[in-house]
Amino acid sequence: MIFIDTHTHLYLKRFDEDRDAMIKRAFDAQVKYMLMPNIDMASLAPMMKLHKKHPAHCLPMIGLHPTSVDKDFTDNLRHIRFQIENNHFYAIGETGMDLYWDATFIEEQKESLRQHILLADKYKLPIVIHSRNAMDEILEVINESALPTVAGVFHCYPGDAQTAVRIVDMGYKIGVGGVITYKKNNLTDVVKKVGLKHIVLETDAPFLPPVPHRGKRNESAYLPLVAKELARILKTDLQTVAEVTTQNATELFKIEL
Repeated sequence: MIFIDTHTHLYLKRFDEDRDAMIKRAFDAQVKYMLMPNIDMASLAPMMKLHKKHPAHCLPMIGLHPTSVDKDFTDNLRHIRFQIENNHFYAIGETGMDLYWDATFIEEQKESLRQHILLADKYKLPIVIHSRNAMDEILEVINESALPTVAGVFHCYPGDAQTAVRIVDMGYKIGVGGVITYKKNNLTDVVKKVGLKHIVLETDAPFLPPVPHRGKRNESAYLPLVAKELARILKTDLQTVAEVTTQNATELFKIEL
């Protein structure tokens, strides 16, 4: 049984004291591959350092998180293009839009997302989308871009089941993490509607830990807890969840097991 954590920030400072032990715990829990989303230029070096230490298992992505977008975001995008030309990445991300805290740079966020979609198309990479209070705006940008060959995942999917069906019809996967274990969540109806073939697993570690670790630091070793809850909701077994979601992730991110 193999699990793939498709979204985990293993390079953040919150793991500095026990990073090696944390990664070993993930391996022991059968989480063999961990995709790391880039946030900004400051996170790039620690992410690549960890990738070089575990090149077959800690896999980097490249992008500019929407909360890192400001009026000077084009300078960061130039650096991202340089990095893509000189390194191997498994996806463009994380990108997207986040209007929860601040909508000051809404137009810049839209343009940043457009540019990330173009990068995904040019380099034939999947795209990882962060969405918070911005689903309509994101779908508008995607539809305007008119690049149906670009696929990806809506990370930590926040929308309803009806919108999820639209998204999977566009070729995107639904990212399911610890939120599905919470008493109040939007994901139960979503996963029932879209089915296992359109789902990838993630932790978003160190954020959003599953029950019974809620309120503590999340880590990739907790991914099987997400899979178990998914199996319960879909009335299947853990092995099936592992097999199907792992296949979904390997096909999307072109990971060779």
